[in-house]
Amino acid sequence: MDRFRMIFQYFQSNSESVMNGICGLLALASVKMYTSFDFSCPCLPQYNMAYGLGIMFVPPIILFLCGLILNRQSLVMLEEWRRPLGHRKKDLAVIRYMCSSIMQRAMVAPVVWFIVTLLDGKCLICAFSGSMDPQKFVGFANVSTVQAQQLLAKVPCKDDELMRNNTSHKAVTRYLRCWSQALGWTILLILIIAAFLARWLRPCFNQATLLQARHWSNYIDIEQKIFEETCCEHSRLFAHKCILHFFESMRQEIKLHSFSLPREGEGAEGGEDLLRGITDQDQVNKLLKTWYYEKPPLDVS
Repeated sequence: MDRFRMIFQYFQSNSESVMNGICGLLALASVKMYTSFDFSCPCLPQYNMAYGLGIMFVPPIILFLCGLILNRQSLVMLEEWRRPLGHRKKDLAVIRYMCSSIMQRAMVAPVVWFIVTLLDGKCLICAFSGSMDPQKFVGFANVSTVQAQQLLAKVPCKDDELMRNNTSHKAVTRYLRCWSQALGWTILLILIIAAFLARWLRPCFNQATLLQARHWSNYIDIEQKIFEETCCEHSRLFAHKCILHFFESMRQEIKLHSFSLPREGEGAEGGEDLLRGITDQDQVNKLLKTWYYEKPPLDVS
């Protein structure tokens, strides 16, 4: 039990480790979703492109939104950006750093899906088979334009009767798959080069500014967590006080029913210190409102 508690505390205190793990899981999930997805091109001129491009772009948008939703720092960044100024100034460099970090993690799964679809080639074949020039392929040379468009639209459906006797079916498929895989490998190479340059060129810029942005980004996240934990503790103690006050005449019966109540004279001072003199709902609301509108400056000297 202690090990599970230690693991939970570790992940709770290391938001970046948690988000890296979630991004990895989303990337693996995107690959698994694509491999298990039953791709069935409609093989109709008016629907092929919409279906193929929809499979290429709609799931990445969904995965991107899931990455934003699951990232706790998204809400923290929005709260920091929208909060009233109060007694604490806003640092736009910190907000930009948080936004960049969130976007980078949220883009992992969509990029993986997009590259996998390009390397597989089915989506691009389905989307652009009807856009090919029939004059480039021998099997479509002796048919009308309308028939050629219908035949090209049925290229992804290799089991179709019209395609079984067409000699250019494999040629069109190979041509589009070649372009799709070339595009996929090119995008992957560009992303790897960009990541390499970003990692190796980062020391050439002002490291102090980066360290400050990262530090205060972590601080905002940790401060929000500690504030929520403190509010939960205050809520527990406040509820405890209210229950004791309401059932003052039944104190002995409450103790017999395993309520964790302090003995007379024990724990009262600690509870009063934590409650800070809060005795009613209006005081609690005023305290929370003050924290939101007049957040104190980062100076405890």
